[in-house]
Amino acid sequence: MSVRIRLSRGGSKKRPYYHIVAADSRAPRDGRYIEKLGAYNPLLPQDNENRLVLDQEKVSAWLSKGAQPTERLQKMFSTLGLCAAPKTREQPKKSAPKEKAVERMKAKQEAAAAAAAASSEASAE
Repeated sequence: MSVRIRLSRGGSKKRPYYHIVAADSRAPRDGRYIEKLGAYNPLLPQDNENRLVLDQEKVSAWLSKGAQPTERLQKMFSTLGLCAAPKTREQPKKSAPKEKAVERMKAKQEAAAAAAAASSEASAE
C-alpha cells in the first residue's frame, strides 16, 4: 500500500477549501482517507495564520513512515522545514522555441543594435 499526503477538495463551486489527508494512492481524490492532517484555504491572504492549519507532528510521523507528499504539498512543507523542496521542472521540449524563431530573434536584435549604434554616432557628430 502506497500512502500519499495530498489535498482533498471541499467547499462550494469557485470557493475551494482543501483538507490535507494521508490516503492510499489508489483511493479517489475526495474519497476514503486514512487520517486528516490539516486544512488549507487558498482564498485567505498569504500572511493569514488560518491559511494553512497543520498538525506537524502527524505529518512528520507519516513522512518518517514513507508517505510521499504531492508536489504542491512538498512546496508547502519545505517552507515549514518538514521536507526538502521539490526539484524544479525543466521546460518541456514541445514549448521550447524552434530554431528558425531563435535565428529570427537574433537577427532582429543584431539589426536593432546596429541601428542604435548608427543613430548614436550620427547624434554624436
